[in-house]
Amino acid sequence: MKKLTKYGKPYLGVLLAAVVLLFMQAICDLRLPNYMSDIVNVGIQQNGIEHASPDAISEQGMTFLQTFMTEEEKDLLNSHYQLFSGSDTNTSGTPYNQVYPDLGDGKVWIRQETDADTLDEMDLIFGTAGWTFVNTMESLAESSGQNSQETSEETDVSQMDFKKLYDMQPMLDQLPDSVLQDAREKALANDSSMRLQTGAALAGSFYTELGLELGDIQFQYISFVGMEMLVVALLGGIATILVSLISARVSAGVARDLRRDVFRKVESFSNTEFDRYSTASLITRSTNDVTQIQMLLMMGIRMICYAPIMGIGGTMMALEKSTSMSWIIAVTCIVLIGMVAVIFSIAKPKFKAIQKLIDKLNLVARENLSGLMVIRAFGTRQFETDRFDAVNRDLTKTHRFVNRVMTFMMPAMMLIMNCTSVVIVWVASHQIADSQMQVGDMMAFMQYAMQIIMSFLMISMMFIMVPRAAVSGDRIAEVLSTEPVIKDKESCSHLPEENAGTVEFRDVSFRYQGADEDALEHISFVSKPGQTTAFIGATGSGKSTLVNLVPRFYDVTGGSVLVGGVDVRDLPQKELREAIGFVPQKGVLLSGTIDSNLRYGRQDAPPDQIREAAEIAQAMEFIEEKPEGFETEISQGGTNVSGGQKQRLSIARALAKKAPIYIFDDSFSALDFKTDAALRRALKGYTKNSTVLLVAQRVSTIMHADQILVLDEGRVVGKGTHKELLKTCPAYYEIASSQLSKEELE
Repeated sequence: MKKLTKYGKPYLGVLLAAVVLLFMQAICDLRLPNYMSDIVNVGIQQNGIEHASPDAISEQGMTFLQTFMTEEEKDLLNSHYQLFSGSDTNTSGTPYNQVYPDLGDGKVWIRQETDADTLDEMDLIFGTAGWTFVNTMESLAESSGQNSQETSEETDVSQMDFKKLYDMQPMLDQLPDSVLQDAREKALANDSSMRLQTGAALAGSFYTELGLELGDIQFQYISFVGMEMLVVALLGGIATILVSLISARVSAGVARDLRRDVFRKVESFSNTEFDRYSTASLITRSTNDVTQIQMLLMMGIRMICYAPIMGIGGTMMALEKSTSMSWIIAVTCIVLIGMVAVIFSIAKPKFKAIQKLIDKLNLVARENLSGLMVIRAFGTRQFETDRFDAVNRDLTKTHRFVNRVMTFMMPAMMLIMNCTSVVIVWVASHQIADSQMQVGDMMAFMQYAMQIIMSFLMISMMFIMVPRAAVSGDRIAEVLSTEPVIKDKESCSHLPEENAGTVEFRDVSFRYQGADEDALEHISFVSKPGQTTAFIGATGSGKSTLVNLVPRFYDVTGGSVLVGGVDVRDLPQKELREAIGFVPQKGVLLSGTIDSNLRYGRQDAPPDQIREAAEIAQAMEFIEEKPEGFETEISQGGTNVSGGQKQRLSIARALAKKAPIYIFDDSFSALDFKTDAALRRALKGYTKNSTVLLVAQRVSTIMHADQILVLDEGRVVGKGTHKELLKTCPAYYEIASSQLSKEELE
């Protein structure tokens, strides 16, 4: 998998942009619960009043509250508040008695602009003073014998009658310091958020005293915070869309590059490598395996970066809301990690099995489709159906096992999520009842816990995708890292202009990889331009193997093959194969038209040359019968033409190259005797300046060759002309006598 990381280098810039966008998205998502908390805590519970230190407070109100403050706190407030009369004007020129309608000719303390830290300090001062006042009143009520209900009504800061409170000022001034000190200690024992909330409620009462409408303040605050929340949500949504776009483009680009390189690598493979990898496996590696990598990238770019940010950020934000409930998140994380680890250990071994089973399924399906006629002819459809069904069931069984493991994850996650929510509500409700937490903070904490769980869910999904993609990546890397046995040398020779078609075998031996004995042994011969060298022998004698050594489909294991006097191993493969017109044993046509197939070896061939090649190959007869002639469509594999027509088109394709060397690997087997004879007559004149290597089973096809090599179990047992071999080679005479009449043998 690591070997494929280079495919991400061209996209480093956009990947960095994606990471930045993911940070932006995560920050936006982490901010939303805070906005909700502010709306609940400040907008609803505090009527939109953000600070416990009021913007304005009446002179009597300030005097009253300072009764419950220390001297240092009083000094701090006096340094940041300034006293104005009702007729004085603010910075915009409006009299204060117009800004605060109920002020009249009285005096008001106006808070001056200050830094955030000082403002927070003053908020706590007012909040502590408010709680000190409440505790003082409760203490006085208890000493006077009032019940708790009456006391709570009198100390409800949002419903206070300030005229009565101000009348109590002389009595409060006479209270012993110990009473105020005890009340202050009780106030400091409360959570700071609860003190701030009480201070904000008290500030609202002071605003009401000055004639302000709390409903207007609340509406303005909720509207402003709501708009901020919408903007943040919009920015997060834009970031999500952009990240999705980037991940889609990067994953598609990497998949495109992988498919291209796998295809190019496979094209460079020799027959040795094709013997190692099955066709079905190579197809799976370039399609399904690449798709697994693409899916991992598409999901991973969004999740691998986003999930840790959300998990860590959510934990930090949750701890800011309440450290006392941090154990809930810790327990949840431990359970989640354990569950993911168990699922990962169970599912991982199955992913490699799935990819191998897909290979096997493709193999069976491909064999069935390509051999459909044989299957029908032998009536083995049920056998093949059972064979496919067995492989399909194995794959389905493995998939079902993995899917069952995966389906367990989502319900388990939901159970953990819901249990966590219940525990948070249970614990937080007790803290709210004890004035240690606010409702909005509880809601925010719950949302952060859900974000943490969701981040684990995303990570667990990646744990499921990564092993399968890793298996696919290893399979792709295996193909890409395979070095072809046959490759060009760093400094290559070139074919000479003269005698480029001369083919010489010098004591050639060849053994297939992994075989125990040679397939060819000590083969030597020379074939010059204008000559036809034919090869005949029993099935498996090595004829096709021999001619496959010329275009370097395999490399010799002993001796050397020379073309134009140069060892084929010293020639560039492209240059060597451009000099050869090759007709394989099994004619292969590609999807397209007849014309495109005939031009396959030479795209710039003029129409006259294409037509001449078709005429020599005896293909014009059936081409002209078709309404569209050379533009007739050829289906994949040439299934819409007969075996003989396919063979003639394959021969015409090779002839259209006008190459100095032609190799016909048993290419006349599907032709009738009349067509075979006509083709050989026409071919003799067309290839008079070329070297022809001809593999055949029919003696009639090769009997006019300049030299014939008779092969038996990889060895040359006879060499000469037809007449010479009839006299000197028993193996050849045996073959000829089985095909020719007694008169023809004489």
